[in-house]
Amino acid sequence: MSRRSLRFGLALAALTALAVAPLPVAAQAAPAYRLEIDAAADGPELPRSMYGVFFEDINHAADGGLYGELVRNRSFEFDRADNASFTGLTAWTPAASGGTATVADDAGRLNERNRRYLKLDVTGGSFGVTNAGYNAGIAVEKGKRYDFSVWARGNAQLTASLTDAAGASLARPVLVTAKGEWAKYTGSFTARESSSTGRLTVTAGASVGLDMVSLFPRDTFMNRPNGLRRDLAEKIAALEPGFVRFPGGCLVNTGSHEAYEAPDWERRRSYQWKDTVGPVEERATNANFWGYNQSYGLGYFEYFQFAEDIGAMPLPVVPALVTGCGQNQATDDPELLQRHIQDTLDLIEFANGPADSPWGARRAQMGHPEPFGLTHLGVGNEENLPDEFFERFTEFRKAINAKYPEITVISNSGPDDAGATFDRAWELNRAANVDMVDEHYYNSPQWFLENNNRYDTYDRKGPKVFLGEYASQDNRFANSLAEAAFMTGLERNADVVRLASYAPLLADRDNNQWRPDMIWFTNSASWGSTSYETQKLFMTNVGDRVVPSTSTPTPIVNGPITGAVGLSTWLTSARYDDVTVTAADGTGLFADDFSAGAQKWTNISGRGNWSVDNGAYVQSDVTAENTMVTAGDPGWQNYDLSVKATKQAGAEGFLIGFGVRGTGDYYWWNLGGWANTRSAVEKATGGAKQTLVENGTRIEEGRTYDVRVEVRNRHVSLFLDGVKWGEFTDDKVAEPFRQVVTHDAATGDLIVKVVNAQSAPATTRVDLGGTRIAPQGRVTTLSGPPDAVNTETATPIRPMESTVDGLASVFDHTFPPHSITFLRLRPLP
Repeated sequence: MSRRSLRFGLALAALTALAVAPLPVAAQAAPAYRLEIDAAADGPELPRSMYGVFFEDINHAADGGLYGELVRNRSFEFDRADNASFTGLTAWTPAASGGTATVADDAGRLNERNRRYLKLDVTGGSFGVTNAGYNAGIAVEKGKRYDFSVWARGNAQLTASLTDAAGASLARPVLVTAKGEWAKYTGSFTARESSSTGRLTVTAGASVGLDMVSLFPRDTFMNRPNGLRRDLAEKIAALEPGFVRFPGGCLVNTGSHEAYEAPDWERRRSYQWKDTVGPVEERATNANFWGYNQSYGLGYFEYFQFAEDIGAMPLPVVPALVTGCGQNQATDDPELLQRHIQDTLDLIEFANGPADSPWGARRAQMGHPEPFGLTHLGVGNEENLPDEFFERFTEFRKAINAKYPEITVISNSGPDDAGATFDRAWELNRAANVDMVDEHYYNSPQWFLENNNRYDTYDRKGPKVFLGEYASQDNRFANSLAEAAFMTGLERNADVVRLASYAPLLADRDNNQWRPDMIWFTNSASWGSTSYETQKLFMTNVGDRVVPSTSTPTPIVNGPITGAVGLSTWLTSARYDDVTVTAADGTGLFADDFSAGAQKWTNISGRGNWSVDNGAYVQSDVTAENTMVTAGDPGWQNYDLSVKATKQAGAEGFLIGFGVRGTGDYYWWNLGGWANTRSAVEKATGGAKQTLVENGTRIEEGRTYDVRVEVRNRHVSLFLDGVKWGEFTDDKVAEPFRQVVTHDAATGDLIVKVVNAQSAPATTRVDLGGTRIAPQGRVTTLSGPPDAVNTETATPIRPMESTVDGLASVFDHTFPPHSITFLRLRPLP
């Protein structure tokens, strides 16, 4: 996941704004589209692993999510390094008077990696602490069993109680007697009532040390101890993914690459697999990149095991010693590099080595003597320093190929779908004949509708593509329609795109850092987003090969870029002056030197602190994001915008808007964006953005820049201090009608997959070129309003199954508005 892409979150999709002419009612008599299928021809083979899932511990996806543990901060390791608000007692409160509870880090600790523990100093009859679990509390279900365990040191009677938030008992208490040095004590509860606000209380009759206080549902996925939350794991399994990519994402290559080492254990480290295996009480914790503690209870062994359980190939990603996600630093330490390369070789041995090999033995000790069958491994994630990354990637690849030539080593192309980093990374990957390149992008629905043919022109003999992270920017059905339209292009180009995974996979509804997401959850419920239903439809109906097909396009005409002008900032204070707008024929349309105030401007964002200061318009709040103010006529077209801009303080540069039609629909020239690492023109449609042109320009604080934007029809030229900075033509068509056809060897079916992302039905003549088919076919449809969102209580977007009769080698079919339709046809001999 890219830190850069965070500013794309929480966007409103606006596919209903597409300039698509509604089809006439008479279309049923005269089809508006024609779909021709060459059923006798073979297209690219579709691998079983075409679609998979990407799991990263973002949005509290692991602890409090997929990982079954119900106790938050079970080992008292939470720290300010994780989050400024954390302490060792986060999620814990005293259960009663009669003692004190303090977190200790001394020679009495449980072990070197589990350094902190709780000292209960009991001065009264009994004393203890209560854990509130995640969010609303601990969810328990009547009749279900829950396994309690605790490590204790000392001599004391311990009582574990399970209650609701009001203190009402939910189960018979568990009693254990601690004696002597550290030891693990266990028991179990059977819930007498259901509750989503449960609390676990542990009290002691004498002073004692406690650590690793745990409560696990007995009913985990596959009934595994230290297992996964069943409902979430089952929703992932229902996708029938071909692979599981893990553990990240930004977790992989952010933070220190040094090994765990006391006393610096509190610092944030990159995700290193050896920290995550072995007994859970001996695993390290880490400060998660996304702002919370990561326990590593869900570690590499559990990832491999989960992939095996759901019939997916594991696809781990290891750090390449170049940080990403906005950090952009390369580690120049040959010994450290070699240590990480050896760790990666050891990882392959852990996955595939015989049970008598050093790391295969560790796997066997954890309960899996047979190899996991690892075939693919990624090195690095979204590095924005392509040359530095590739130098180190080459060393990893050379070592892996030498010892394990059967492993496909995957490189990457940075955090975006285009730009200088992307181009340079691909140049290096092609020159080195890399097997596979991991691409990532999060873009507007408009971009996905415009780029169905993205992979049509990729070199068929070059590196294959792993689309490791992609999504359009929201969780509405309009987003899913755009993604589905794009996926037809992925399948059509399956000879190039061999793997693809939507991202992110999981999100806690009440505690998340990112949107969109595929599966949402609370402590007691889970549900699939509209994109989950879309992905599931594609993933469970892949087929084995593409069948060539063509369809007629929708007549769409892009008018000229129109809109007012705007000024904005992002985490920066900036000063603007001498704004002029001139028509292409030289006629003056607007001028403001702010000598008379700022009455001509409207703050459409509602953010920032704008004021006139010494004859300039100044935004002074360095904590505010997107502080857009606008002026002028939304109908303006073919004009020149000029402005003087000065960065005063803060993290970035300044934002010059043009073609502004509303709060979510505009273009802006983002100068000094992404923490002042580069500049780009971004187009927002319904609040979701896509990048049109970019370079590495950085903005100097205190320097005044002359900025000029020339808009001509759909072509835009940009000038900085009188020098042409760049240009683009925004003339791509957002085609709302897309299709792909695949053959399913298991059933013999032709699967006709059609996306109609417009507000009118698409009556279509389907011509199979003389191939005879059964008169009845099966139809699965996702359809509904483009603004529809699946929630915990309502799922308006879900698959509808039906049959269709009267089929022949040529037939007419009407695809509903705003729909994804899979039509299964049975060829006859």
